[in-house]
Amino acid sequence: MKLIYFALPFFLLACDGNTSRTNTTEVSDSLVVTDSIEMVYNGREITAPVLSKVYANDRFREVTVEKVGGQTFRVQGQAQVFEANFSWVVEDGHNELKQGNEMTTAGAPEWGAFEFTVEVEKERENPTLTLVLFESSAKDGSKQHELNIPLN
Repeated sequence: MKLIYFALPFFLLACDGNTSRTNTTEVSDSLVVTDSIEMVYNGREITAPVLSKVYANDRFREVTVEKVGGQTFRVQGQAQVFEANFSWVVEDGHNELKQGNEMTTAGAPEWGAFEFTVEVEKERENPTLTLVLFESSAKDGSKQHELNIPLN
């Protein structure tokens, strides 16, 4: 028992104080290695990681967006939504350009996988497009648990 009291201060001092917590009610994003590519650099063949941004909140996780054409995007991830149903909208900061509904492979409380493609045309020259994933309220149809993802 004395050993615990003696060792505890050393463990506390060993922590650098830069611990982080993830709050699942906030939107988070991070970079993860999703693939790798082979390339030649200075005459040597190397394998380089491909980094993708991953988005999440309390109802959506591991969401990635990949540009597959001019204005076509593939969206993949997991959702924990009522009756395996969620909605999405693409907006340019002023207008909703496109909207839709998708299904996951399982409804809440399970996490179900989803994948869909969005093709959207810009109405103006240089708008910033945002994909918003959300769950509709069963009570009043309002948007809940919105996850905003910039489309580049």
